[in-house]
Parts: sequence; structure tokens; C-alpha cells
Amino acid sequence: MSSPSSQPASPLRQRITKFSYPYVAKLHGMPKLTLPGITLVLALVGVLAPVPFAVPALILLALLLAWLGFLSWPVVGTGARFLRIFSILIILMFAVSRIANG
Repeated sequence: MSSPSSQPASPLRQRITKFSYPYVAKLHGMPKLTLPGITLVLALVGVLAPVPFAVPALILLALLLAWLGFLSWPVVGTGARFLRIFSILIILMFAVSRIANG
């Protein structure tokens, strides 16, 4: 397992982290099940709803996970990084399959 990155943060990472801080702080102040609840609702809509609702929900879910993954990237190991990327790719592939199958 690799250790967390000890490299200095890039200007892009610093800007995104600074921009994200109020939203992360707000999420942190909400009940603990808020973020898992949002994730579950987006996933269920993505799986069960008609395509015009499902695909945007899946894209929002992928964006949410990508944003959180980006913010946590420096402090997680290689295995966790792989799982984050893999889960986002699976969600996007499912969105494409929903479009293709109508």
C-alpha cells in the first residue's frame, strides 16, 4: 500500500479545495446520513427511472463521487484510489448503457 502523497498541492488543487470548502463544511454540518442518502437517491433514480431522468441522475452521481474523490485523493492509498476511479467508470458505463438500450 502506498503512503499518502507528500507533494505540495498544485494551484488547481488549491483553488478547487478553497472553492469546495464551504460546501464540504455544510455537508459536514448536516446529519451523517445526508451524503449516503443523496448517493442512494441518485443511484436509485439512475437504475429505476425512465432514461430522461436516469441519465442525469447517474451523471450527477459520477460528478459527486469524482469531486469527493478529487478532494480526498492526497490522503488515500492506491487501493482506495483505484476503487474511486472504478466506481465512477462503472456509473458512467451504466449511464451509457441506459442511453443505448433506451
